Amino acid sequence: MTTEQKELVRGTVPILREHGVALTTYFYDRMLTHNPELRNVFNSANQRTGAQPTALAMSVLAYAEHIDNPSVLAQAVSRIANKHVSLDIRPEQYAIVGKHLLASIGEVLGEAASPALLEAWGAAYGQLADLMIGAEAGLYSATVAKEGGWSGWRPFSVQRKVKESEEITSFYLYPSDGGKVADFLPGQYISVRLFVPKLKVFQPRQYSLSCAPNGEYYRISVKKEQGNRERPEGFVSHLLHTRIQEGDIVEVTPPAGDFTLDLSKPTPLVFISGGVGLTPFMGMLEYLIQSGKGMARPITWVHGCRGYAVHAFRDTVRELSRSHGAMSVHTFYDRIEKETEDDHYEGYVDLNKVKDAIVPGADYYICGPGVFIKKHFEYLRAKGVEPQAIHFEEFGPAILVVK
Repeated sequence: MTTEQKELVRGTVPILREHGVALTTYFYDRMLTHNPELRNVFNSANQRTGAQPTALAMSVLAYAEHIDNPSVLAQAVSRIANKHVSLDIRPEQYAIVGKHLLASIGEVLGEAASPALLEAWGAAYGQLADLMIGAEAGLYSATVAKEGGWSGWRPFSVQRKVKESEEITSFYLYPSDGGKVADFLPGQYISVRLFVPKLKVFQPRQYSLSCAPNGEYYRISVKKEQGNRERPEGFVSHLLHTRIQEGDIVEVTPPAGDFTLDLSKPTPLVFISGGVGLTPFMGMLEYLIQSGKGMARPITWVHGCRGYAVHAFRDTVRELSRSHGAMSVHTFYDRIEKETEDDHYEGYVDLNKVKDAIVPGADYYICGPGVFIKKHFEYLRAKGVEPQAIHFEEFGPAILVVK
């Protein structure tokens, strides 16, 4: 890009801050109208709630703000690249996105979208696309190179369904071809794709792997998402819970994601989870104990959910805690309805009530809704925890901004 083009892109930052979501909402509507086959790729619920357009608007804004030095966005690029690989996004699809993004800029800005500005954004998008395609190519290659690795969608058989709570069920997925499955880093996720008759399209959803790597199967633990005024019921989660039975086939992409443990570090660990946000921690904890690599690392797990009946893996975590020997578990219920142990608290998760929530030199892992993550991230920062020691996974499109 030329210096003049970078200046033109930077000049759109105020517009993106004020009208970015309107632009990206228009963009998605335009693209999915002209290329309806992409409705099989994008999460329809995130389109309806505006989460996906908001995430894209924030990404475009961040890119425009750092057009001189995109390398500062390396962490964001890694997270998005992992999401794209998990959805089997391919290089040729970037051309479709670029075509409609530039057209949307021109149509939304009208006369303000000069030929020079559109050319500048075309160059900027080309630079960003090359960056993303390169990152994704590396992830695809690394996955295929693993024993049991593959690329794209692979059929898996649901050999077991296990109810973990009133609203969370585990699915044990084995390759239909009888082959092995690629190992993964504790904390990663897979995508599962089902045909949704109500929408008449395939819909992919990403679910954390809730077991340790074993070479034979993957386990996902899925909450049956109920609809509300702001968000429709979960199309895929409802199908998994009500329609998919043991022996049925689902399509799966290889493990991806960068919310993973640094297994080379000896630091203490603090897990902070809300609701179904406990699922990646199940995989981490099982791996640490089964491999023996975490027995010298003290672990504190703080979990919050609505109540006893919806608390998945409650007894399993207790057993794993005893096996570890240097682990404490603290549970918050919205309301305590029966007699519980001393480490149970009533109300929302409040780290100030947990004496060993702040551990010198620890690494902190947070998973749950965006507002949950932001609250605890800010608490930890206020207590002096450095941001590089705080890791988080936001389910759905990345729209959370924390510093």
